[in-house]
Amino acid sequence: MGFLSDALSRIKPSATIVITQKARDLKAQGRDVISLSVGEPDFDTPDNIKEAAIAAIRRGETKYTPVSGIVPLREAISRKFKRENGLDYKPSQTIVSTGGKHVIYNALLATLNPGDEVIIPAPYWVSYPEMVVLCGGKPVFVDCTMEHSFKLQPEPLERAITPKTKWIILNSPSNPTGAAYSRAEMKAITDVLMRHPHVWVLTDDMYEHLTYGDFEFVTPAQVEPNLYERTLTMNGVSKAYAMTGWRIGYAGGPQHLINAMDFVQGQQTSGTSAISQWAAVEALDGPQDHLPRFRKAFEERRDLVVSMLNQSKYLKCPMPEGAFYVYPSCAEAIGKTAPSGKVLATDEDFVSELLEAEGVAAVHGSSFGLGPNFRISYATSNAALEDACNRIQRFCGSLR
Repeated sequence: MGFLSDALSRIKPSATIVITQKARDLKAQGRDVISLSVGEPDFDTPDNIKEAAIAAIRRGETKYTPVSGIVPLREAISRKFKRENGLDYKPSQTIVSTGGKHVIYNALLATLNPGDEVIIPAPYWVSYPEMVVLCGGKPVFVDCTMEHSFKLQPEPLERAITPKTKWIILNSPSNPTGAAYSRAEMKAITDVLMRHPHVWVLTDDMYEHLTYGDFEFVTPAQVEPNLYERTLTMNGVSKAYAMTGWRIGYAGGPQHLINAMDFVQGQQTSGTSAISQWAAVEALDGPQDHLPRFRKAFEERRDLVVSMLNQSKYLKCPMPEGAFYVYPSCAEAIGKTAPSGKVLATDEDFVSELLEAEGVAAVHGSSFGLGPNFRISYATSNAALEDACNRIQRFCGSLR
């Protein structure tokens, strides 16, 4: 009998973390590396939020908090859902966890039994299927192709639903593609779900505020109010408020589900950092004037990266609606020979050779469930992005 759990053999390490660490290691060795692998804004947390945290420390807000979060934050979350999404969640119907990933894990752990199925549109954030497996469920993947802008279509969703389906996880705007669902596109999905009342909806809205042009963000229970009683609406402060290290995710949902998640969290972590929670109150209730600045910068970066990648030999890059990722296809590069002499058989080969040859770190699309593509995060400076894209163009031009 082995010491370690058999569950570890059923899950894979996070490819984004692996690639990011490899880039750090190469930098430490003196290599000139541009890392486009990490999903983290390069902006600093706004000053008003930092000052709120400092004030909380000075007030002595440094003790344990209630498992589901401090009352002022849960009230702020309720106001946010009402103000921005038209959703009525009482403070008791909200929960605060140690990041969005923790919210999702709590929900799955509280609801999944062995064999329960969870529909995950692919490409997907790398952690979704691994969390489902850790919680005893079975991921069911539905491919969302580039021809459909990486968005789930109603017919394949309908075919994927079985009597064992318990959840569908929806992420808009998406990590890794940046694709976001319009109101009409979301309505087509919710119409299918209305025909299957046993299926719950877990919606990951972490990139809600990072949409571009005149795109209007919507969330499922907002588009179809009849889904309210079987939807968990998850969000957080990591991306829109540049608070990745503060580790605050939150959700609103039916009371019995929130109670179950509170029960699970009480035996896991209890409440998250008190200081971070007070900072999050300010993030949600305070001035939002940094958001247009963030959006403008990210939109400029998106346009730059898409334009330069589409000028690269063998690459095709769609224009995403949101987040800070692009997901170009490298299908035409498969079968070509890199400068090292290696024949590129997969998208993983492509990103590995790109890193070795040009010092650009990206994440292979197969780790997100759909390739041959790769993910680039443009959450870095315009100068770094232009340099990186020039290197990508040079690498693609060197393939034979």
